[in-house]
Amino acid sequence: MDTAHFMSSAPPQISTEQIRSLLAEASRPLTRRALSEALGLDKAQSDALVKPVLERLMAAGEVVRNRRAAYGLAADMDLVRGRISAHPDGFGFVIPADGGDDLYLSPRQMRQVFHGDLVLAAVTGMDRRGRREGAIVEVVERVHQKVVGRLLLESGVAMVVPDDPRLIHDVLIPLERVGKATPGQIVVARIDKPPTMERSAVGEIVAVLGQADEPGIATDIAIFSHGLEPEFPEQVLAQAGDFGDVIDAEIAEKRRDLRELPLLTIDGADARDFDDAVFAERTDSGLRVLVAIADVAEYVQPDAPLDQEAHRRGTSVYFPDRVLPMLPETLSNGLCSLKPDEDRLCVVCEMRLDDSGKVKSSRFYEAVMRSHARLTYDQVQRMMASGDEELRARFAHVLPNLDALFEAFRLLFKRRQRRGALDFDSQEVYFQFDAEGRVADIRRRQRHDTHRLIEEFMVAANVEAARFVGRAGLAMLYRVHEPPPADKLESLEDFIRGQGLKVSWKEAPEPAQFASLQAQVAGRDNESLLNAVLLRSLSLAVYQPENKGHFGLALNHYAHFTSPIRRYPDLLLHRAIKHLCRRQPQDRFAYNQARMVELGRHCSWTERRAEDAGRDVDDRLKCQFMQRHIGEAFDGVVTGVTSFGMFVEITRFGVSGLVHVTAMPNDYYNFDPVSHSLTGKRRGLSFSLADKVRVRVLAVSIEERKIDLELDQT
Repeated sequence: MDTAHFMSSAPPQISTEQIRSLLAEASRPLTRRALSEALGLDKAQSDALVKPVLERLMAAGEVVRNRRAAYGLAADMDLVRGRISAHPDGFGFVIPADGGDDLYLSPRQMRQVFHGDLVLAAVTGMDRRGRREGAIVEVVERVHQKVVGRLLLESGVAMVVPDDPRLIHDVLIPLERVGKATPGQIVVARIDKPPTMERSAVGEIVAVLGQADEPGIATDIAIFSHGLEPEFPEQVLAQAGDFGDVIDAEIAEKRRDLRELPLLTIDGADARDFDDAVFAERTDSGLRVLVAIADVAEYVQPDAPLDQEAHRRGTSVYFPDRVLPMLPETLSNGLCSLKPDEDRLCVVCEMRLDDSGKVKSSRFYEAVMRSHARLTYDQVQRMMASGDEELRARFAHVLPNLDALFEAFRLLFKRRQRRGALDFDSQEVYFQFDAEGRVADIRRRQRHDTHRLIEEFMVAANVEAARFVGRAGLAMLYRVHEPPPADKLESLEDFIRGQGLKVSWKEAPEPAQFASLQAQVAGRDNESLLNAVLLRSLSLAVYQPENKGHFGLALNHYAHFTSPIRRYPDLLLHRAIKHLCRRQPQDRFAYNQARMVELGRHCSWTERRAEDAGRDVDDRLKCQFMQRHIGEAFDGVVTGVTSFGMFVEITRFGVSGLVHVTAMPNDYYNFDPVSHSLTGKRRGLSFSLADKVRVRVLAVSIEERKIDLELDQT
């Protein structure tokens, strides 16, 4: 065979960059025929080579096909690419992917999309309020393949009314596709035909979840509503199971052996996955501290089925009644979990602290360990603060370690305070369930020094991990928390001055200046008020490869290293650390900067999704619980003030509801956004953030997750 002739006649490969360049150089959109001619391709080659590239670019939203079948770059056509944000009243906005002002969409435009869809939209003008107004040109990605909601049957027409108030369109269900579902039930509808300007979405009932008040249904609804997966694919389960339930002895032999060191875990009483163990001891030059983290990266290799599923999930999702883990339980609760008295592979951050708590040096290495105790926060607190004799006798073998851990913690905590890290002591609640799975009570979690101890060690290890990988120049994800945005700072400064406090910054605040404000009001009546307003002014923390520091912790370098069982960014950082520990060439690392940008966006999104899903469940459970307390009165505190009323948190349960102005003492009320207060014109009654009030439960709507309150005047 004439090899040279065969190679010369092979069709060329067409890259996305070639197509982008041709479209960018053209002064107008080009048909596929024109593109193919410019590339010297016949029709068959165009079908095989150009068509797939154009389809990929259109799927990514970079290229748009117009009505004349010509293709152009979205950027050149002045199109806005972004996600849909829907309002319950029918209108919506396009939130631009690259920043900039939102684009208003009329109710008519919103008829063809759901909240969260990715679209390309054209700017069509300005509305009467001066907002940019637009029209949808193309739906790039529809994020809702399934919708959860209540099944209704009206005049012979079946429809599913979405549970999520942001999904403003009902889904029509042909009667022959309703299945065994009955009106009033909560169901899952698969969307077969997405909505258009002319008709509603059409679908089929694929699952029946039950009645709205059934035990466990709150979590089922959240799982389907947020696109979470309750089960792992068989291929992923099989791969996880292949590792067995004991570590590989050959791998263990090649590592530093820490099995005799009394490392221990401290977690909540209901924890099942233990991904961090700690140890400390006093030395001649200060304190030696070890933070040992489960070596998940040894088992979850890049691009393997386990890794693809972990990436897709991004994080474990914690609900009051169950957990959707990022990894199958054979790993998350089994082989990777640092269970007591079982050999486990780990990655260790070893730090040397001087007597001021400063980390003088640190190093990372792969090791094998054996946890000497599984302790709970409450057990440690009882041993160290209350001197519980029974517990101290039971865990006598780790008491020297605990003493050194607390010594190191006190030093680290003082440094935290000196550098001006913010401290918002969260008042989390937890649900107690009865035998039938219904909420029996809602209680506040007690937080004490043992919680802070673990937090300080995790923060210290995260800092050292960020520095270690950052110095080496490997691509990585930082945990970035930027200073408050300018649009929030102005109202914050007005509020601070309204409280008689001084704004100590000129342009942008430093964390220590926020911490100073917290210290000034500590113990005063407006302490919780100031903390609430400061918290609302902060930016959201995100994952990104560009290091911009962590404002809340007052740190210049910060990344997530300590929870690879439940967070994908931590797993990525472990891969970088192991790459460096094994002295592998930098250019052989599996990730580059561009890939990390994409991973950071995805991980930030999965984190928000998990938080939203958890919040939805909490809100629904709180409503179910408060339905049993309609008509009862409780003490509360004002947590938000608006022109239409005030939000009050019931102190006993940590549950919030709205006192509408119509449920307040009869008067006309003026709303002051600076002081966050409502003041009656006639009677002079004033209600502000952090005011203590007594309220009565007026009504509860589980579907809308709303609790209506009224001021108790008895």
